[in-house]
Parts: sequence; C-alpha cells; structure tokens
Amino acid sequence: MRRIFINVLLILLAFTIQNCIFPLLPFLSAAPNLLLILTFSFGFIYGTEAGMYYGLISGLMMDLFYSGPFGFYTLIFVHVGYINGIFRKYYYEDYITLPLILSILNELAYNMYIYVFRFLIRQKVRIGYYFTNLVLPEIIFTVVTTLLFYRLFLILNRRLEEIEKRGDSSIV
Repeated sequence: MRRIFINVLLILLAFTIQNCIFPLLPFLSAAPNLLLILTFSFGFIYGTEAGMYYGLISGLMMDLFYSGPFGFYTLIFVHVGYINGIFRKYYYEDYITLPLILSILNELAYNMYIYVFRFLIRQKVRIGYYFTNLVLPEIIFTVVTTLLFYRLFLILNRRLEEIEKRGDSSIV
C-alpha cells in the first residue's frame, strides 16, 4: 500500500513539474516527458499489470489537463505501460541499456502517435520539421532524464521492498 501511495505521489509530482515548471524555463526548447519515463519505468520494474495501472493514472491526468478527445493520452500511456512490462521477463532491471533504448522507442512512439492523430489527420504533413524541431530535442532530453531518474526509481523500489519485508517478518 505504501509503494502504491509513493508511486502515485511521484506521478503527481512529475505531472506538476512537467506541466507547470518546465514551460516556464526559457532555456528549454523541449522538455523531458516525465510521465512517460515514470510509466515505462514502472512497467519495466513492476510488470505489465502495474504498468497499465500507472499508465492509466498518467494518461487520465494528461487527458484532464489537455483538451481534445478524452482518452487520447490514456490510450498511449496504457499501451506504453503494458508493452514495457513485457520486457520485465526478458531483461534484468539493473542494466541501463534496455531502459535507455526503451526510452527512445517510447518517446518516438508517443510523438508519432501525437503526430498522426493531431497533425496528419488535419493534413499537416511537415514531418521533417516536426521531427527535427520537436521530436529529436524531446527524445534527447528524455533519454538524459531517464539516465538520471531510472536509477532513483530502482533504488526507491528496492527500499520499499525492504521495508515491506521487514514489516512482514515482524508480524510473524
């Protein structure tokens, strides 16, 4: 229960920083997508089901904050959480290479999803401009941020597991 509370608190904090603080920083041409980092990290660390739940929370917050069809962001975040949860079976979570590759792929999929359903449908086909000026800087910032924060999430997860084990052993 404590882990869920702390993870939801992390999502709220990431949402606040991403949408209220990053736009005010004039030197950032693009900002890292903290909710995407949290969603794929939680999916990768906890598995598919938890990744989908945290993706649902992140997506609903984005849908409530931004206009457009309700469920637009929820759909992509739930898929990101599920797909990254699949990789938990095949890769040890301590190595940073797969999370960095997943960060690039998730950011690319997220931005292509937005491009197709927000711009391409309205016949705005300047994908080169969109990719070089928006997607590429955001991918770079997200990968650097993933490098910094993924280890912190992993350490926090292990500490919470230790606390839960100590609490379970003291009951018995």
